[in-house]
Amino acid sequence: MAGIYVHIPYCKRKCVYCDFYSTPAMGDVEAYIDCVARECAARREAVIGSERVGTLYVGGGTPSLLSSGQMHRLLDGLRRSADLSGVEELTVEVNPDDVTDELMSCFASEGVNRVSMGVQSFVDSELEFMGRRHNAAGALEALGAMRRADIGNVSIDLIYGVPGQTMQSWQRSVEQAIDTGAQHISAYSLSYEPGTRLWVMRRQGKVKETDDETCVAMYSHLAGALKAAGYEHYEISNFAKPGFRSRHNSAYWNFTPYLGLGAAAHSYDGTSRSCNPSSIKQYVAAVSERGTAAVAEQLQQWEHYDEEVMLRLRTSDGLDASRLERKFGAEAARQFRHKAQRHIAQGLLQCQADTYSLTESGIMMADAVIRDLMWDQD
Repeated sequence: MAGIYVHIPYCKRKCVYCDFYSTPAMGDVEAYIDCVARECAARREAVIGSERVGTLYVGGGTPSLLSSGQMHRLLDGLRRSADLSGVEELTVEVNPDDVTDELMSCFASEGVNRVSMGVQSFVDSELEFMGRRHNAAGALEALGAMRRADIGNVSIDLIYGVPGQTMQSWQRSVEQAIDTGAQHISAYSLSYEPGTRLWVMRRQGKVKETDDETCVAMYSHLAGALKAAGYEHYEISNFAKPGFRSRHNSAYWNFTPYLGLGAAAHSYDGTSRSCNPSSIKQYVAAVSERGTAAVAEQLQQWEHYDEEVMLRLRTSDGLDASRLERKFGAEAARQFRHKAQRHIAQGLLQCQADTYSLTESGIMMADAVIRDLMWDQD
């Protein structure tokens, strides 16, 4: 089963923390959409071959800025460019401020069966700081529109470690997220990425980064509260009710081939990766001329190894060391098993049938553990 990802690079405004490629200028959206379909037709076979397309994910940016007609044009173009009859999960990302009964009715009629919504917080002051367009009441209204359209698989995103956020306000957001009945919840620590407004604000002393101890406490509360509410903690940042894991994102972590379409999108054919330019103008020009804008990414063996270790250990399924041995050789697997022993002794890793996974304590220190287990280049 392969996946297709489509990047819609439009946003009304940039959130303070966002480093994804996006632009407020919507220009000729139809021309961009047509190029996505053309790229799909030109690259599908080379990237995913005869694999059945099982998931389609429309992300951004803000896909919910597309009109109903533009969304139909996008999905209809993809259906004409690739066989999507086997798609089991069709996800579209939305901003709460864009959600209406009409838009959700359009989604349902187009076969969208999963919606991922960037709520980030249910506290208005935190949303205002992050530059979000909605408030807490708007997020709840959007969820109501999804229920009325019978969209029964909803994922919401939350962010912790926001300047000014307290443990009490974070607990309130977590409790509200659970109360919505969302089938899937993703939660991320606020990151300060170069080039973002948040990065500049910290450099200028306008904000202070939340300390690690507080972030760990917030994450610990999140994990405990969601576990008590019946969610499975299947990836470090992702929680789902039984049967509602994100199939598309799980394919990334399992190294399943996927075709990325649109500006700044990445693809993986099972052995190598490629990426499109982070420019609508360059993307449209290249696809219009030759059907593709992708440039191959050349990774060293140690980069492939590090990617395997990082992605596998982020999931509850863990890393199979025998698979590591088949892909990278006996010495690489021997070094991994050797270095893993000290983390097992510290209660941060566990091993069963040569499959290694993080313990609950290890999840809290995941970055340090994974970094230590990466390729030894000395």
